[in-house]
Amino acid sequence: MKHPLHVTSEIGELQSVLLHRPGKELENLTPDFLERLLFDDIPYLPAVQKEHDYFAKTLQNRGIEVLYLEKLAAEALHKEEVRVQFVEEILKESKSNIQHVEEDLKEYLLSLSNEKMVETLMAGIRKKEIPKNRKMHLYEMLEDIYPFYLDPMPNLYFTRDPAATIGSGLTINRMSKPARRRESLFMEYIIKYHPRFSSHEIPVWIDRDYRFSIEGGDELVLGNEIVAIGISERTTAQAIERLAISLFQKNSGFKKVLAIEIPKKRAFMHLDTVFTMVDVDKFTIHPAILGPAGEMNIYILEPGEDQESVKITTTHNLIDTLKAVLGKSEVVLIPCGGGDPIASEREQWNDGSNTLAIAPGVVVTYDRNYVSNELLRQHGLEVIEVQSSELARGRGGPRCMSMPLVRKDL
Repeated sequence: MKHPLHVTSEIGELQSVLLHRPGKELENLTPDFLERLLFDDIPYLPAVQKEHDYFAKTLQNRGIEVLYLEKLAAEALHKEEVRVQFVEEILKESKSNIQHVEEDLKEYLLSLSNEKMVETLMAGIRKKEIPKNRKMHLYEMLEDIYPFYLDPMPNLYFTRDPAATIGSGLTINRMSKPARRRESLFMEYIIKYHPRFSSHEIPVWIDRDYRFSIEGGDELVLGNEIVAIGISERTTAQAIERLAISLFQKNSGFKKVLAIEIPKKRAFMHLDTVFTMVDVDKFTIHPAILGPAGEMNIYILEPGEDQESVKITTTHNLIDTLKAVLGKSEVVLIPCGGGDPIASEREQWNDGSNTLAIAPGVVVTYDRNYVSNELLRQHGLEVIEVQSSELARGRGGPRCMSMPLVRKDL
C-alpha cells in the first residue's frame, strides 16, 4: 500500500479523507451545558446525520475515499492490551468527572464490543447508565447537578481539529479547551495501532503531550514547502514555533511557516473560518480580519542558525506576502459575503469562508452562503453546495468537517 498520508497543498485533488458521522453525542447536549461543551445550539440528530451523509456522498461521487473516525478507532483496538490501555487513558483524562467510579467505568467499557465502546465514549456516559449495585456516593445521587461521568464529545464531527496532515506526517494536537482535549486520543491510537497506518513510518510533527495548544483548523498547507498557521483563540505562538522547528529538523520538505495573527474571538475561532485557499492564486477571506489599511501581523519562520531555533521576519500585507511565498504575480482575495457588512458577518458566522477544496478551483461549500457562493462562481470556481441547516449549528463548515489524508501533488 502507498503511504497513507500525503498532503502537500490545500487544493491538490483530494483522494482520501477522514470524517465522523455525528452520533448520540449531539443528543446529550442540553441548554445548561452548551457553553461547557462549546456549542451554541442543539442540532436535530436525524437531520444532521442526513446532511452529513449528503456531504460524504458528495465527496464519494467525486471519487474520494471516505473513511470514518469511529470505524478506524474501533478497528485500531484489535488487541486486548490496547483496549485496556485506551480505556485507562480516556478515563485518566476525564478524571474531573469520574472521581471514585473509575473502576466501575473501566469494567463497563471493557464489557462492550469495540464498536459500542467507541460509540459510548463519544456519546458520553450518563450517571444512570452505570449499574447501581454498589455503594453510592452522595455526589452520584445529585443527578440534577451534573448528569455525566464522561462528557459527550459533540465537536467530533469537526475532524479537522484534533489532528492534521502535513506532508507525509501529521500533528496530533493538544486541543485548547478541556471539552475537546480527549478527541486527539482517537487519532493517536489509529496511527499507532490501525493496520492501515501502523505498518508505515509516520512522523508526528507535534504531539498531544506538548503543553501549548494547537488545532487543525489553524493549519493550512499552502504548498509543498510552505505552511500557514493561525495565531488564534485556539492555537498558541509557542506551539507554532515548536511545530516549525520540528518540520525543519525532521526533513519534512517544508521551509517556511507563516504565522498569521487573527483576532482572538469565538467568531474567528480558527484561521480556516476566515481564510481558505480555493485555487492556485485565489483565497476566501473574511474582511474583518484585516486592519483599517488592509494589514495584519504575519510572521515568517524559517530555519535558524541551529536546530533548535528559527529565524523570524515580520510582514503586514497579506497579498504581498502570499505572492512572495507562492511565487505568483497576482493573488486574489475573495471576500466572504462580497464584503457587504451584513452579508459578510452573517455568512462568516455560517462558515462562508470555510471552504473545502477538492481540486484546484473546485470547492465544497454550505448552500446557505449564497452570496459568497455566487462570488466564488464569478471568480471562475466550481462550487458544490451541500445541505447545512443543522450542520451549521455546530459552527463549522466543510473544511472543519474533513481531515484530508491524501491529496495529489499539484
